[in-house]
Amino acid sequence: MANKIILGLVGELAAGKGTVVKYLEDEYQATSYRFSTPLRDVLNRMHIEVNRQNMQILSLILRNAFGQNLLAKTISEDAKNYKNKLIIIDGIRRPADIEFLEKLPEFKLIYITADIKIRYNRLISRNENADDKNKTFEEFIKDHEVETELAIPSMGKNAGHIIDNSGNLKNLYCQLDKIISK
Repeated sequence: MANKIILGLVGELAAGKGTVVKYLEDEYQATSYRFSTPLRDVLNRMHIEVNRQNMQILSLILRNAFGQNLLAKTISEDAKNYKNKLIIIDGIRRPADIEFLEKLPEFKLIYITADIKIRYNRLISRNENADDKNKTFEEFIKDHEVETELAIPSMGKNAGHIIDNSGNLKNLYCQLDKIISK
């Protein structure tokens, strides 16, 4: 890996983006940025429960008040200026999120997808957000209809790489290693 690589991850809920980030951090010493981190920071600071709905509301408020690309601009500048050779941008959800990143020659978009039932089982077992553990499959399907999730499938079609994470970890890691070696 001679040159800097900036990989943007787009994918449906519980497709495995976090697993991809962890593997690339562990195996390739990648540095990662996540679109939801500033949202979680604000919610924690305001003593508001960190859950999917509150992050969606806060994201909408910030983007409406300060521009649709507010978080994208910040993350793009951070990624561009960071010295690490491999940077991972997690949580891309809409075209405005990559407006600045796609201008960087080092940027590549990766779409991570998996079977919806597999993703549902991952979501309820990981318990990342307060409202995940008791979520029904019908609620999970409805989560895909909110504004923050609507553009993900179309962005995935335009990604430079597509990873199907319906299999095991070995299969996922093999797909990632191939992308990094290119």
